[in-house]
Formats: sequence, C-alpha cells, structure tokens
Amino acid sequence: MMRRAIPFIVLIGLAGGILWFFPLFSVVPLKRAQEEKAAATFNPQKFAETFWTDKLLPYLDKAVPAETLLPAIQHDPADAKKRFARSLGMSDSYTYFLSGTGRVIAVSDDEISLAITAGSTNAEVSLPMGMLFGNAIRDGTGLLDVNAYPNSQDFNNIANELNHLVETRVLPGLKERATVGATIHFAGCAEVDDESTDLKPLHVVPIQAEVK
Repeated sequence: MMRRAIPFIVLIGLAGGILWFFPLFSVVPLKRAQEEKAAATFNPQKFAETFWTDKLLPYLDKAVPAETLLPAIQHDPADAKKRFARSLGMSDSYTYFLSGTGRVIAVSDDEISLAITAGSTNAEVSLPMGMLFGNAIRDGTGLLDVNAYPNSQDFNNIANELNHLVETRVLPGLKERATVGATIHFAGCAEVDDESTDLKPLHVVPIQAEVK
C-alpha cells in the first residue's frame, strides 16, 4: 500500500514545487493593481492629440485678455495671482492662461518679443522658440485634474506630449512668418515661479498664434 502511495506523493510534491515558483495567481494591493492597469492602457500621445483638438483649442476663448492681465500683474502681482492664476497642489509655481494681440519688436532664435500696449517699445510678452519644458500648457487652463491620474508618470507624459504638439504645430509657422513690425494674435499659457519678481516680459507658451 505504501509503495503504491509513493508515486502520488512524489507527484503532489512536484506539483506543489511548480506552483510555488510559478503561481497561478498573485495577490497585490488594489491601488497598485489599478496603477499597473492604467499604465498598461494609457497612451499619452493619443490622449494629448484628442485633448488638444477636442478640448484645448475650443477653450481658447476663455483665456484672460492680455490687456487685462498684464497691467494687473504690474500693478499688484499678488492680487493678479489671486485673481487670474492657477496652481497645482503644493507646487512652487503657478500659471496664467491668456490671449492677446501684440506687435513684434524683436525676433531671435530663442524667442519672439511682443509689445502689447499701444505705443509701447518694450517687450511685454515673449513667445519661446526653442525646445519646451515645464507644465504651462498642461496646467494653465485648469482643464486637467491631477487627481484623475493615479499614475504621476502619466500626468508628466501628458505635459511632454502637449509641449511636443506646440513645437511641431505652432512654433514652425511663427519662426517662418514672424518679422519685426508684424502683428501676432496669440493664446497660450505662462508658467511663473513663486520667486519670480520681474514678469516683464511674461513668457507665454503659445497654443495658437496667427501672424498678420
């Protein structure tokens, strides 16, 4: 009887060993499982494309007029921040969402300088022309909520993809057509560090820009 049982005992032992090293399932915390699932299915490039077309561009008419925002910043930066800026959590930076029309007073490889106020000869807004970094476009409009993205890397990737869209869809036309004396109608976002004291010019990442 014992001899007959030995093969079954060996088989059970082998099966147990296989399952130990190659389990049929594993138990993970719910939050971790949700994050892993989101990371596996989230496509930041596709998301940014859809967000840009369906939500961001139609929302540009909600931007604060530059002729309202810029004097407010110069008069009382703290009050302008309170009234018009957006901040994300405990971040040490904040963003403005604005639109306006300016006269080109200088063009370089790095930026296009605009005078917004009639008769002004000083740069009040600058549009960057190089590679973009930061979260101005992602955070400036308030359309995206960080709490909706449990995986922080996904939220960071959205910023990168939106910056890439500006670099490929907006900046090339500006570089080609902007000349001193031309007029540019723009809408975009500016990211400002809490320690910044001189916001003239205000560095605006353009979401849309039309040169006339």
